[in-house]
Amino acid sequence: MTRALSCLTVAGLLLTGLAIPAFAQDPQSSAPARELAELMSNRKLDSFATRLTDGGGDFAAVLSFPGQMIVVWAKFSAPRVLNERLLNRQYREVYIDLNSASDPDTRNMVTDIGADGLNRGEKNQAADSHDVGDKTMLFDGSWREDKMSEAEYDKAYAESDAAYAKVLGVLLAELKKAS
Repeated sequence: MTRALSCLTVAGLLLTGLAIPAFAQDPQSSAPARELAELMSNRKLDSFATRLTDGGGDFAAVLSFPGQMIVVWAKFSAPRVLNERLLNRQYREVYIDLNSASDPDTRNMVTDIGADGLNRGEKNQAADSHDVGDKTMLFDGSWREDKMSEAEYDKAYAESDAAYAKVLGVLLAELKKAS
């Protein structure tokens, strides 16, 4: 009986150790953000852009600074204009167009301090953010100040991180294809 209890205790401790909270894990966007920032730096690019869908009006662009990336994606009402800019490698212009002239209801912008993926946030540290339309979610760990529960904050974070990771994946794949 003592041996069985000891085995159960050890098993419980092992399982408890494996139950890592979602916010303690690396963000989904961490690896692609770091890889994109490194690839852009190696190629001496400060901006890059691509279509998110074939023939559709969805585009994404990234503006990169040492230690920071700003990524915007949205539907653009004149896709031919952005397609031409992409063909001419006018990536910064695509970024500017998406930031200023895209459909505001579809516009997403992530400010990634550290260019290391969307982080959940710690109080008193520089915070990543995700703007969707006219709403901004600041990931600074102060969910109470945002008048939300911790579960709501975690859900908003997980959704933003997943969307950001998906867009980073497309940008990264297209940049790898580009010569």
